[in-house]
Amino acid sequence: MEQTENTTPVEEAVSLTAADRCDLCGAQAFIRVVLATGDLVFCGHHGAENKEKLSPIAISWQDETSKLN
Repeated sequence: MEQTENTTPVEEAVSLTAADRCDLCGAQAFIRVVLATGDLVFCGHHGAENKEKLSPIAISWQDETSKLN
């Protein structure tokens, strides 16, 4: 685990797999959003749709949509 300047531990992101499913539609997840209350995973469509709302409160935003190309 790494520590940032404010001494908050930051865990290394684990790559999403085919077993990770979008919390909204069940499609394969390519985006993981870590919030203070827990993690959310989304397909590319729902991640993009919710990015504006969730970015301000996200601790981290793991985007693996590049795997789609």
